Amino acid sequence: MARAWTRTGLSVVLAGCVLVPASSAVREPSPRVDADTTRQLTAAARALLVRRSEALVQRRHRDRRAPTEVLGVRISPGVARVQERAVRELENRNRAPVEGGPAYTGARTRLDGGEAIRTGDRITLEAVEHTEVRYDTGSLVQSVRRRFEFRTRGEQITLVGERVLDPAAHPVNDPEPPAR
Repeated sequence: MARAWTRTGLSVVLAGCVLVPASSAVREPSPRVDADTTRQLTAAARALLVRRSEALVQRRHRDRRAPTEVLGVRISPGVARVQERAVRELENRNRAPVEGGPAYTGARTRLDGGEAIRTGDRITLEAVEHTEVRYDTGSLVQSVRRRFEFRTRGEQITLVGERVLDPAAHPVNDPEPPAR
């Protein structure tokens, strides 16, 4: 009789195993963001960096307002305030690669290699910023890894933060860190 119960129990357990889907059969949504959205996020992030790089070059007629939206991606008010402060500081900084040296005459910034990952209502974009600033006798080229944080609400995406990933990097288009 004990063998019958053992066989019956084993049969029930085996039947249950067949009915339970394998863990590989359960599909989690991909955390990667599609290519079009990644390009959209990269364009919004790039707009902020380009504006800061251009602030290093003396120009008379420049639109001083930060964008509130780029390609449908909103810029949070907090990020906009930080960017405005950074642009003001960069415009007033010595615009030369060395103290007393020739002023910057041009700037170009691009953002490459962006990879966007979604986690819940957050999207993180990691990319490499390449900035070249030119002056009378040469140029300065920098490559810096950055992370941009976005928040989603429904279809709306908002840029809520940005930071440099390389702790030793001192990007030319970043304001000086606050004195401690």
